[in-house]
Amino acid sequence: MRILLVRPRPPKETIGLQKVMICEPLELEYVGAYMKELGHRVTILDMIIEKKPLTYFLSKFNPDIVGITGYIAHVNRIKEYAEEIKKTNKDCKVVVGGVHAEVVPEDFDSPFIDYVLKANGLRTFGEIVSALEAGLQTDYIKGAWGNHLECEKETSFDYPHPDRSLTAAYRSKYYYMFHNPCALIKTSYGCPYECRFCFCRKITDGKYFYRELSDILDELEGIPEEEIYIVDDDFLVNRTRLLELCEQLEARNIRKKYLVYGRADFIAANEDVIGRLAENGLRAVIVGLESGNEEELKKYNKKSSVGINEAAIAILGKYNIECYGTFILGVDWDKEDFDRLYQWIQKLGIKFVNLQPFTPLPGTEPFEEYKDRLLIPRGEYEKWDLAHLVVEPTRMSIRAYYFHIIKLYYKVTMHPRNLWKMIRQYGLRENLKLSFGASQVTLQYLMKMLKN
Repeated sequence: MRILLVRPRPPKETIGLQKVMICEPLELEYVGAYMKELGHRVTILDMIIEKKPLTYFLSKFNPDIVGITGYIAHVNRIKEYAEEIKKTNKDCKVVVGGVHAEVVPEDFDSPFIDYVLKANGLRTFGEIVSALEAGLQTDYIKGAWGNHLECEKETSFDYPHPDRSLTAAYRSKYYYMFHNPCALIKTSYGCPYECRFCFCRKITDGKYFYRELSDILDELEGIPEEEIYIVDDDFLVNRTRLLELCEQLEARNIRKKYLVYGRADFIAANEDVIGRLAENGLRAVIVGLESGNEEELKKYNKKSSVGINEAAIAILGKYNIECYGTFILGVDWDKEDFDRLYQWIQKLGIKFVNLQPFTPLPGTEPFEEYKDRLLIPRGEYEKWDLAHLVVEPTRMSIRAYYFHIIKLYYKVTMHPRNLWKMIRQYGLRENLKLSFGASQVTLQYLMKMLKN
């Protein structure tokens, strides 16, 4: 069958990190590889990069099935795509998957969407395609939403490596900030921790499992890009496994540069592992620092502390590993809270930050607590991007809150010390490119201020 796999373009209302990063659609490359193994013809369409409308490609490829992936901010865009597909060819089947579909599948309820994958995306998609090809009923497929059949989620991942040839036309445009060009790899699924705000555990029903190291290294050897973004929810979990990974990287002489997610408590307690990873290419770690306030860390059930955060950052600095710090901005913050966070960031010497207004995502525990205090309706999905204010702030106006977000970003990133370090480390050209993207995000925030 002819299968078209689509990554949607974010809506204009979404304050998007795609201004400073565009990563490959790894999930679609996995689906593509699996479908090709089953004998189907597959095309991947990245609408973030493409300029022509979806209807052009529907006419060009005339697919039997269109699979679409996305996050919560894409829900309305995906529904729009589905309607366009059905208007172009009413017999074409529309299948929607992705992390939001697995946790909150009812958000994709639409007369133009035929299937929503609520579990085991690859296997379920394969079962749907095989049934359609054979002219069989599909209501027995457990991983599809809407049939009320119980479905246990997989706790292993035994599928072919992602087919990166399907994105060959786009690969030169995939990057993450200064990691350019950049490829993605996933080595584990879920997270063994229980942060209250976290969406990741909901995707795997709280389960955590990982791939065999030999299989991971086989995949790494086939990736041409030097920069690798390991997109595990938490890569720094098992010290024994990480040390073994280093041994195998050295044995196979695999030389790459890595960006990973990791917790501060692991970094603080395992300096020897961090040093060994640095020797094998670890270049940057995205660390969920969340807050410089002990009470807030306890509220988030982070199982960490300000002291642990500081120790972790010191260790990363010792081994010349960049720290990309992510922070949750409280809805009860005032100007002094923003100022305190800035002072702490300056003390730590962090020059890359991601500031996220507290967002109780649907499907998580905090959503039930805050669902009656929402500033943005559930149906305005494009604004649920971890950048908009979703819950109304209690100690300052919406306009003032957005102003302090912009101010904090610029005080950190435009500090002369940080600017000089970035130019010296990454060059003027890359800094200008990043600055242009950041200015577009700033413009979006300024528009929010004016509207409020």
